[in-house]
Amino acid sequence: MALFGHIKEAPIDPILGTTQLYNADPDKRKINLGVGAYRSEQGKPFVLNVVKEAEKEMLKEIEAGTMDKEYSTIDGPAELKTVTQALCFGANSPAVKSGRIASVQALSGTGALRVVSEFVKSHLPKEASEIWTSDPTWGNHLTIFQNAGLTVKTYPYWDSKIMGLNFDGMMAALKTATPGAMVLLHACAHNPTGVDPTEDQWRQIAALMKERKLIPLMDSAYQGYASGDLDKDAMAIRLFEQMGFEFFLCQSFAKNLGLYGERIGMLHVVCGQADHAKAVLSQLKLVIRPMYSSPPRHGANLVIKVLGNSSRFDQWKIELKAMADRINETRQLLRKGLEAKGTPGTWHHVTDQIGMFSFTGLSTAQCERLIKEHHIYLLKSGRISMAGLNKSNIDYMVQAVDEVVRAAPPSKRSEE
Repeated sequence: MALFGHIKEAPIDPILGTTQLYNADPDKRKINLGVGAYRSEQGKPFVLNVVKEAEKEMLKEIEAGTMDKEYSTIDGPAELKTVTQALCFGANSPAVKSGRIASVQALSGTGALRVVSEFVKSHLPKEASEIWTSDPTWGNHLTIFQNAGLTVKTYPYWDSKIMGLNFDGMMAALKTATPGAMVLLHACAHNPTGVDPTEDQWRQIAALMKERKLIPLMDSAYQGYASGDLDKDAMAIRLFEQMGFEFFLCQSFAKNLGLYGERIGMLHVVCGQADHAKAVLSQLKLVIRPMYSSPPRHGANLVIKVLGNSSRFDQWKIELKAMADRINETRQLLRKGLEAKGTPGTWHHVTDQIGMFSFTGLSTAQCERLIKEHHIYLLKSGRISMAGLNKSNIDYMVQAVDEVVRAAPPSKRSEE
């Protein structure tokens, strides 16, 4: 009997599978709205100028012998911790100033989430292994937590009737969470809905979590990319620190620095005391060492050279604002086009939402028709990446959406 004969082929990942179908399609009109990566106005992958400058500087340092390719430390460079903590918590953060944050470099946001999960399973009370995630959330969240042995529960988030946040449903569900459980919160630009709580709602969420003794696990993948303002997008993170929470923060630089393939991220653990942070850091290293030993250096050096250089940091903020503005302009064009065409339904939610994605409200049947008849590739949940749209294809997108809305029934959406 063959050793591997019993193994079944796994289904294709919904997001990666969408890209595979797109790549195989010869139609010149095709649009890829599945992948969560920024594209230029010309529809091309985009490398930020500040990243190009940092790369050139690194190459000069390698040629001069002042930079090498030796192993990094288990937790990543000390300077990386300094600049990334300042970015999300602010330079005047009490937790930063008092040394109460344990930080480790991670394999982007995904790796940070997995390290958190393993740490929680090993070191926190069993109540913390119950984790509440929004419904819907990024598809990989559930698998990461489940594979680490956590018990996943969900709270309502998207209200299809109002095309917005089901705040009352969210709060009611969190009131039933076990005291000491974790709650996954998207720091800004919720994926996949693009719908965030208001500042007042964030304060109510935080107050409830404080009352129920719930542990925040914040996932920050879009700081600066959501609104174009790094500080504005860090509002929720800084609120939870100001309110005295001990919590986890997973930070990614895939989207806001365009470092998708570098897998560069951070895990920050805000503790009540500096000596607690020291102990947590030591145990995080013991989670990382047998998992991937040490993190890659290239992405870490790029982040240091952008965030740690005042001139380059200022230039990055300009580039970030330009990316966010292009996405917001595309939202306006899509909404305006659909409303001008009289497409059935309401479309204000397209511009109400922020960040990379729009939760369109399209049904599974409508999404399937977009793919089959119009060569527009998206998730069957109706989530689209706004970055895939531009002035050259927006009219075609409007025409296609109008056609499928009129032709296909508004049936229940898929759970992708």
